[in-house]
Amino acid sequence: MIEDPRFPGVQIHESAYVDSDVTIGQGTRVWHFVHVLSGVTIGRDCVLGQNVMVGPRVRVGNGCKIQNNVALYEGVDLEDDVFCGPSCVFTNVDTPRAFVNRKSEFRSTPVGRGASIGANATIVCGHRLGAYCLIGAGAVVTHDVPNFALVAGVPARQIGWVSRLGERLGSDLVCPREGHRYRLNGANVLEEI
Repeated sequence: MIEDPRFPGVQIHESAYVDSDVTIGQGTRVWHFVHVLSGVTIGRDCVLGQNVMVGPRVRVGNGCKIQNNVALYEGVDLEDDVFCGPSCVFTNVDTPRAFVNRKSEFRSTPVGRGASIGANATIVCGHRLGAYCLIGAGAVVTHDVPNFALVAGVPARQIGWVSRLGERLGSDLVCPREGHRYRLNGANVLEEI
C-alpha cells in the first residue's frame, strides 16, 4: 500500500488505478486491482476490496466496506456505513442488450445508511434499499426494501426485521444484542423508539 500524493491519508495498492477527477476521504484503503473511474466521490474510512470497480459518477459515503469483486455502476449511491458483500451485483438498466446503447436509461439505486448486502446478492436498478436493511446472500432484489427489513430469496421477499446492529428482531421488536426497542408504524414501517 502506498499513499498517493493526490489523496493525503489514503492508502492505495500499487496495482489499483484511480482516474483523475476523483475525491477520496482520509483513512480509506483501496486494495489490489481496484479501478475508480472519473467523477467518483468516496468518503472517509472506507475499504474497497480486491477487484472492485467504482464509477463513473458514483458516490460512496463514509465508513463503507465494499468486499471483493463488486462493481458500483453509475446510478448507485451508497450512504454512510453500507456493507457490500463479496460479488454482490448492481444492475444499471432494466433490459440490457449488447447491441442497444442504453446509457441514457441508467436508473438510480440509492442504498440507505447502514444497509448490508450479502454475498452474491443482485440489486436490480431503480429500487431503494432502506436504512439498516439486510439483504440475504444470493437474494435478487426486484422492489424497494423498507428501513430495517430483512429480505432473502429469489425474488427477494421480506422475512423479518433487523435492528440497527443487524440482529434479527423477534415479535417483541427488541434487539437481542443491545436491548434497543423498535415499533411498527403501519404495516411496513419499523421505527426506533
